[in-house]
Amino acid sequence: MIRTCTALCLLPLSALAQTPQVMTDIAPIHSLTAQVMGELGTPDLLLPPGAHPHDFSLRPSDANRLSKADIVIWVGEGLTPWLHDPLETLAPNATSVELLETDGWEKLAPRLEDEDHDDHDDHDDHDDHDHHNHGDVDPHAWLDPTIAAQWTLHIAEVLSVADPDNASTYASNAEQTVAALSTLDAEIASKLSNIGSAAYILPHDGYQYFEHRYGLQAAAMIAGIDARAPGPAHIAELRDLTVSGAVQCVFIDNEITASTVSVVTEGSTAKSSGLDGLGMTLEPGSLQYSQLLLGLTDAFTDCLN
Repeated sequence: MIRTCTALCLLPLSALAQTPQVMTDIAPIHSLTAQVMGELGTPDLLLPPGAHPHDFSLRPSDANRLSKADIVIWVGEGLTPWLHDPLETLAPNATSVELLETDGWEKLAPRLEDEDHDDHDDHDDHDDHDHHNHGDVDPHAWLDPTIAAQWTLHIAEVLSVADPDNASTYASNAEQTVAALSTLDAEIASKLSNIGSAAYILPHDGYQYFEHRYGLQAAAMIAGIDARAPGPAHIAELRDLTVSGAVQCVFIDNEITASTVSVVTEGSTAKSSGLDGLGMTLEPGSLQYSQLLLGLTDAFTDCLN
């Protein structure tokens, strides 16, 4: 049975004389954890740059790394349901920190489930994805830096209990990280303040927390939260928006093919720009999170200003 830590809790690691071995799932969470750990240690990253959490398959080397973890910090089953069983079998004594289950932040429901589109194109490149049920909570919450700040504090609490000798360092590092996130939040808000009411189409419903934080609202989405390929009827509706001039920008990301976006924008003056909510092209580490959010900000401002 996985021990799930959703609050300050007692861990079996308290007797260890060394820094606990920490595993994180995706790069943004790795970045926040790295900032909390600082010079005390480096968290391991399960998904390498370029890998997508929806359809990742553990390699033997990944399984070996996971088995050595004392603490596993992950977004949760809403993002990576395939991770639950490996945690049970490969790291049964590890403490699981499922961030979606923590308190102190506003959880948003998915706006558009893929099941709402009854005319999917079954021949999309994503057919082999493990399209999972995200449940009642949109899991992409790391895209709001105020939520990231809450998660940072929680990570520091867990590490402090696991490694009490260094509790003051974790707390200090977390305070510095939260302050930096506040500065980042203000910078992003300032940059996005000039966008106004410019309309855009998202590739899929994976950016809601970023939009919610900064007062943005997509006119439409090519796909729902699982990014399954849209069918002809939905594509036609999206083309009506672009051809009529109602939409200024159509975003693309790693979930939706460029050819799909080309069909949506064909015959219109709408621009297209890339979004990356995971930082797939960024170097993992303490700077990754701020680079990720600033990259999203630049993509919005460049396409909508």
